[in-house]
Amino acid sequence: MSDTATFTTAAQLLGAVAGRYGLIAPGFRSPPRVVGVQRTIRRRQGGGVVAVAVKGRPLAGVLADMIEGIVVLNDLSLVESCTLRTALWEEVEQLLQSSATPVAFSRAISAPQRVA
Repeated sequence: MSDTATFTTAAQLLGAVAGRYGLIAPGFRSPPRVVGVQRTIRRRQGGGVVAVAVKGRPLAGVLADMIEGIVVLNDLSLVESCTLRTALWEEVEQLLQSSATPVAFSRAISAPQRVA
């Protein structure tokens, strides 16, 4: 994930889904304050902050850490967490698809295609 705007958009989308489920929508920030980790969670009264490393990581890994942060912060049961994960992934799936398009497009241009 190279775009801060994508991280911000993901945070807004994920927070909105958490709110629709009546859950705590954490604040998101990057990078974590602890050196060498990819995700930290700080609980606060009435909420919390999920800090995720973004630089040099694939978008799918960043989104997975953001989603798990919401699940952990809300201390959900197994069934609740599965339902929420599905809803959260559905919400950000478009971000994954749009981030993959430029890579596929640039490969298609750089590799000559043979025509029969």
